[in-house]
Amino acid sequence: MSADTDVLLAEDLTIAYGGAPPSVSGVSLRVRRGEIVGVIGESGSGKSSVALAVMGLLPVSAVVSAERLSVAGSDMRAATERDWAQVRGVRASMVFQEPMSALNPCMRIGAQIAEVLRIHGTVGRRRARERAMELLELVRMPDPRRRLDYYPHQLSGGQRQRVVIAIAVAADPAVLVADEPTTALDMTVQAQILDLIRTLRDETGMGVLFISHDLGVVGQLCERVAVMYRGRTVESGAAERVLDDPHHPYTQALLDSIPRPSVASRSPLAVIPADNDYAHVPAVLEEVR
Repeated sequence: MSADTDVLLAEDLTIAYGGAPPSVSGVSLRVRRGEIVGVIGESGSGKSSVALAVMGLLPVSAVVSAERLSVAGSDMRAATERDWAQVRGVRASMVFQEPMSALNPCMRIGAQIAEVLRIHGTVGRRRARERAMELLELVRMPDPRRRLDYYPHQLSGGQRQRVVIAIAVAADPAVLVADEPTTALDMTVQAQILDLIRTLRDETGMGVLFISHDLGVVGQLCERVAVMYRGRTVESGAAERVLDDPHHPYTQALLDSIPRPSVASRSPLAVIPADNDYAHVPAVLEEVR
């Protein structure tokens, strides 16, 4: 597949803070149009740092370098904040883990969506409220016209996440970065949000970078997956292959640590040894063709 279908491309991405050794080193990711790529690993492995880096949202103390960093077709290696502002929210958007932290509790839902539309020049003031309702319909919000006048606290967790997704896709972005968007939701609502992301991908053709520590969710949603350990990618490839037949010992340990109903309840849970430095094992990275 040709490079012009890449909506997100990072090669040899490295992140360091204040002269300290890099917290993320040599990470490479590629998301193509219409593709959902998962990034998995334990807490602290660097998943969210990578997500924030490719959206230009790391603090000013972060030093980010990359051989290549292309977001929605723009080279962002030397991007200024003004450059990022022209890409972020328009051609690339992000959905965070906790929707309440992304919504203004003092503004009605319709006003928040309309504000984003006006900031990015998508529609004028008169058309903004109507478009906000259309976006709520797009994300399958029940009774969208009435909920335009709700405050965030009047919505359920799943409904708030739908609002955040509506805001993220308002400008029809080429790439959506979703950083553990279902972690705070119960299983039923989680399944609905995953189905919504898949449906929006199918309808809009956007690429999705999906960050998660839930291997089951990644297996359901993603075509390809990258496994991170201590700031590095140790394995990547087709999701079915990586999750069903992992080659790297860290990926194997990660999968072995998942509780399984078929295992006797008195059997001890498998754990990932803290003193086992899997980073010294060569990475297993399948080339994306």
